Amino acid sequence: MLPVFDRAITVEYSSLTKAGAPIMTPLTPYVGEDRRTIDVSTGVTYPAKAERARRNPRVCLLFSDPVGSGLAAPPVVLVQGLATVRDRDIQANTDRYVRLSLQKMPEAYKGQPRFLLRSLKAYFARMWIEVTPTRIWWWPSKSLDQEPGTWAAPQSTVAPPSDPAPPGRQPAPWKEPPADWRSMVGPTIERLEQRDLAWLGADGFPLSVPVLDVQQVGSSLRLSLGRHLPGTPEGPAAVTFHAHPESFTGQENHTFVGSVRTDGDASYLFDVERVLGDFSLAGNRLVSTVGFLRNLRRLTPRLESESARRGQRVPRVRLPD
Repeated sequence: MLPVFDRAITVEYSSLTKAGAPIMTPLTPYVGEDRRTIDVSTGVTYPAKAERARRNPRVCLLFSDPVGSGLAAPPVVLVQGLATVRDRDIQANTDRYVRLSLQKMPEAYKGQPRFLLRSLKAYFARMWIEVTPTRIWWWPSKSLDQEPGTWAAPQSTVAPPSDPAPPGRQPAPWKEPPADWRSMVGPTIERLEQRDLAWLGADGFPLSVPVLDVQQVGSSLRLSLGRHLPGTPEGPAAVTFHAHPESFTGQENHTFVGSVRTDGDASYLFDVERVLGDFSLAGNRLVSTVGFLRNLRRLTPRLESESARRGQRVPRVRLPD
């Protein structure tokens, strides 16, 4: 599985709310420095994904998007694991993210002046989420038309503890969701080909699989899934639509949350409750860059307060030579 984990540009990361509902977000994965974990990150200025994992370390990672990986027909891989949140040293986290993201996605930064990159502190300042795998499934294709291969860690497997949570109140969501999710569904279904479903499994871990087809039915989405699932989709759930170019220079993603229920053989109904605010960078290079910088202006005031909440200085962006 290591080539998939190492070369995938995006992975669907699912963590759990206090109520046990999964929230799924596309992130960039990296193999851990000791090659015993699969790591993702989130900004210090928008820490909700990490704070959910610090509160409940049961997470899952779905590798179902091969775009940009350079791999020929890679398997679909689902990893359940225990998360360890690292934010004790934001400067070290930032240094690691700068180094790895420039290596993995060079086109995203190509042509950008170094002074501009050094000014992007609100983006590069990072919290890391290290996932220790406890169970893995893999299928030859998104259709899940064959029984998956499986691997399970020894029952004695544990993950290192997370760094202590900082004092004070976690910042509120920084981006407002669309007022009417119904107006988004049709264009989103037509435009974004990467679709995935996450739900809460019977063992308290989230599960996630690719969605083969989507149809809007009133306030619900009818989902077509493969036959050999790792569990029965029911209860609190999330559906994510996502896309990015082969050379990662932007992305678009939308996450809908609600609940899922059976609707016949290999068909399920996802009842939408709301859509979350997103951090999409859509359009041509100029449009996406302007949108990115505009978003960062909204996040910059948070960096100082979130660093102070952790008793640390605002990190610097130290670019490799």
